[in-house]
Amino acid sequence: MSDKQQIEVLCVGDIVTDVFIKLIDDIEHTYKNEHGEWLAIPFGMKIPFDHAETLHAVGNASNAAVSFSRLGLNAAFETEVGGDQEGREMVRTLSKEGVDTRFVHVNGKKQSNIHYVLWYKEERTILIKHEEYAYQWPHFRKNEIPKWVYFSSISENALDYTDDIAQWLEENPEVRLAFQPGTFQMKAGVERLRRIYARTEVVILNREEAVLVTGGSYDNVHDLLDRLHSYGCKIAVVTDGPAGAYASDGVHRYKMPLYPDPAPPYERTGAGDAYASTLVAALAKGHNLESALQWAPINSMSVVQKAGAQAGLVTERELEAWLAKAPDWYHAESF
Repeated sequence: MSDKQQIEVLCVGDIVTDVFIKLIDDIEHTYKNEHGEWLAIPFGMKIPFDHAETLHAVGNASNAAVSFSRLGLNAAFETEVGGDQEGREMVRTLSKEGVDTRFVHVNGKKQSNIHYVLWYKEERTILIKHEEYAYQWPHFRKNEIPKWVYFSSISENALDYTDDIAQWLEENPEVRLAFQPGTFQMKAGVERLRRIYARTEVVILNREEAVLVTGGSYDNVHDLLDRLHSYGCKIAVVTDGPAGAYASDGVHRYKMPLYPDPAPPYERTGAGDAYASTLVAALAKGHNLESALQWAPINSMSVVQKAGAQAGLVTERELEAWLAKAPDWYHAESF
């Protein structure tokens, strides 16, 4: 991207390298109890695995940046990497995808984030560790101010940095904010992040996350949407796995089904990121909410057909081709 092109979406959040370890299905298993569902692996033994794959430059915000770029938007990324080989590979990977990396900060004495993904059947369990970076919000020249900021998962030691983002957004009211909270942001709570929620154009959460954030009833989606609006979010989207998604713009409410899978899902990493980023991409391109809800499930469907969060991300032309052959029932309905 040249300096003369306005940044349409600036993605903000942590970036990681994912090491996928494909487990052998007949060695490991899952079980359920009153505390949830658990992955069981023989203890104190050497465990064979099928194979391993390393994917550079992933994570919620990074996946979104690549998604925006493939969908034809000028996307940039504000993030932290270490001064190691992994950090250099992350920057190269983003650049190859057409993502502007001018706001990527290299921390010379730090390591880059690496996550280990235990891949069992089509699901995954992720071992995570975030480096403690000295996050600093950049100073933008006038021609660098983005139209949208897409804020997602970030380390728990970035709360002061989050305040800096909120302050900048308040000083630049023309910039729209899309918020896809990560684990530590949800843990921080609504009150701590009230300035972020108050500036949010669109918030995207799954149903379990919406209950965690709002304290609302799992069985009452209207209540969850009402609570998200009460924090200041103009558009609230709650995804619900196989049931699809629910969305509200404060006036209209929609239920959107999933796009039918052309084959059984191969691996589900990044489905939520693909959904959220594609919905925001459609809004950034001028689509209304009803149309954006038709876009989002297509990229989510495509991603789960391949390993990792980015290999299956589609271009706008590919998305339109899927949309053209969608079944008649594939549209948003009022609820």
